[in-house]
Amino acid sequence: MTEKKPNLLVVDDEKNTRDALRRGLADKFEVYVAADLNSAKVLFLAEPMDAVLTDLRLGHESGLGILELCRAQRPPPVCVVMTAYGSVESAVEAMRQGAYDYVTKPLDLERVEVLLRRAVRTVQVEKENVQLRAELKRSFGLERILGGSAGMKDVLERIRQVADSKASVLIEGESGTGKELVARALHGLSSRKSAPFVAVHCAALSPQLLESELFGHEKGAFTGAVERRIGRFEQAQGGTIFLDEIGEIDASTQVKLLRVLGERAMERVGGNKLMEVDVRLVAATNRNLEALVRNGTFREDLFFRIRVVQILLPPLRDRAEDIPILAEHFRKEYAQENGKPSLEFSRESLELLCDYRWPGNVRELRTAVEHGVVLAQGLKIEAGDLPASVRKTGQVSTGRVLSTGGKLEKLELEAIQGALIQTGQNVTAAAEQLGIHRRTLHRKLAGLKPRKEKKK
Repeated sequence: MTEKKPNLLVVDDEKNTRDALRRGLADKFEVYVAADLNSAKVLFLAEPMDAVLTDLRLGHESGLGILELCRAQRPPPVCVVMTAYGSVESAVEAMRQGAYDYVTKPLDLERVEVLLRRAVRTVQVEKENVQLRAELKRSFGLERILGGSAGMKDVLERIRQVADSKASVLIEGESGTGKELVARALHGLSSRKSAPFVAVHCAALSPQLLESELFGHEKGAFTGAVERRIGRFEQAQGGTIFLDEIGEIDASTQVKLLRVLGERAMERVGGNKLMEVDVRLVAATNRNLEALVRNGTFREDLFFRIRVVQILLPPLRDRAEDIPILAEHFRKEYAQENGKPSLEFSRESLELLCDYRWPGNVRELRTAVEHGVVLAQGLKIEAGDLPASVRKTGQVSTGRVLSTGGKLEKLELEAIQGALIQTGQNVTAAAEQLGIHRRTLHRKLAGLKPRKEKKK
């Protein structure tokens, strides 16, 4: 497949120079031209640049202003300056302000091309090294997916089995269960790990913006498309694209996505050039896609394309034995981050964490632990340091306040006995009815006994 040409912005106030450079460098670069600082600003907003070639004199403006614009970009493009004077002073000043190198006019076009290609490659290598170091630091592998419960062991084994295949994977689970971590682990354990991992949150964009985000667009494809845009599929070439909340995409985008998966090719919005696509798809949803297929809002053929392999993440309430492991991991992370390395959980706070049902799953647990770390004043995270929603665990049941003494203890026992009777002695169902965890209910059953009436 033809390698994508780097974007080059040529800034010169002389039209003949701009046109000559556009023609001479078009074979190796996607060339954009500007006559002044304002034109350059517009192009920077419209398209990310890999390199800039600018004159040091732009009429009444200084080309050093272009260097300032380059430094403001993220990531900044490499910049080579042109000067008609060969002034050592002006070249040194340009280099001091961040220029990669300089060339003198009249230009040797071959030398300019070689210099620009070398500059772009140098910066690309630096970016790749930074990205690799960041990936190693984040360590997106199985080690970041914590838990020893049976459900999580099944998930880990499934990841190992399918990570290095070409099959599309659908990750299903409630919000906050860690679907992106699983997607990154699939990528990190595959032979594609040195290529990009590109994540797209489908629910965050309107249908038109999502289509452009995924597949890119050509200049003039729609109102506001002032320049060509490279889509996420092109950015993920050779690697993995992760489509989170895939159940939210509209019908027209579903059709185009189906074609990409079937033909391994795509066109930009507003374009007619077919481009090969070598990307592994991992998708995620917290919705029931089969139900969406039945009601006609999600294509059945696309559903089977994306769910070649299914990974189902259990909610945190169904893997309660993993809560202490996760809580301890987050405690270490946030205690270190907040300069409290000796901080620990009190017995009461850890019990509250274990008893809570976590409707927001692992994401909510992470936030709750950070809350506790930040508010802790001593060497322990006390119960009062946790969020109010967690502290309410086990305190309210069937509208009555529960306690461990006197008449309130009797009310608690009556509430528990009533729930057990209504559920046919099913402890799990009774715990759900009472709004507490089944382990909490077991503990209360072991500790609560009806008080005997004193004889008068």
